[in-house]
Amino acid sequence: MRVGLLGASGFIGQHLAERLRARGDEVASATLRDPAAAAAQLAGCHAIVNLAGEPIAQRWTRHVKERIVSSRIDAPRAFMAALARLSERPSAYISASAVGFYGNSEKATFTEESPPGDTFLADVCVRWEAQAQRASELGMRVALVRTGLVLATDGGALKQLLPPFRWGLGGVVGNGKQWYSWVHIDDVLGIYLAAIDGLQGALNATAPKPVTNAEFTHALGAALHRPTILPVPGIALRAMFGEGAGVIVLGQRVIPRRTQSLGYRFVYESLGDALHNLVG
Repeated sequence: MRVGLLGASGFIGQHLAERLRARGDEVASATLRDPAAAAAQLAGCHAIVNLAGEPIAQRWTRHVKERIVSSRIDAPRAFMAALARLSERPSAYISASAVGFYGNSEKATFTEESPPGDTFLADVCVRWEAQAQRASELGMRVALVRTGLVLATDGGALKQLLPPFRWGLGGVVGNGKQWYSWVHIDDVLGIYLAAIDGLQGALNATAPKPVTNAEFTHALGAALHRPTILPVPGIALRAMFGEGAGVIVLGQRVIPRRTQSLGYRFVYESLGDALHNLVG
């Protein structure tokens, strides 16, 4: 199978390209900086995976928010328009999305059937997915992978957390009650592969057992044999990340109900097992 990757140079993109090649697939990469050229490059692929986009984990200034919208909505719109002009198109389009789709809550539990939230990121995800759904009008099977807090040692949130935790400076954020819908990198890749091979629709790429920030903090400290006694005030995160701190300070409890009902079996269901594999 020939699989086209948009955003192949990113954290998940590099891992996915490696997994695809390991199982014998051919990987073609392109950039959305030139959507028309990307469409022409990937026209002969069996499936396209769009992982491209401005990083979310940064301070959301006006210009950053504009880049987030442009990379996840405007660029895919132009890419779809270019694909529509081609006679040879892929049979499947798999788009990255995020659990930010559901907004933030300390009490609610979200599944793939839950409605979107009312935050900036939720609005971006809704519009992002709407562009991906346009592929169905071109006769392509569409899958939307709503990813949570990815755990890996070479990228994602865990890479940023490891240095302060190893120095004994890790601590609970705010009241510690906010939910972290985490997922091991191996399961993120497994869900993308399942989507490439046939799954469609919304798929939550989050482990079946989300944890609170306090539980996550203590589990990571225990895995590293380090104390976690220094609290991180929510106001400090808001000073660093501005509006984007809501993702960290508030969080959401997301369950992969549909992902599991379609047959995907998680390699790492418990946080302890995931951390043991990564840093134990």
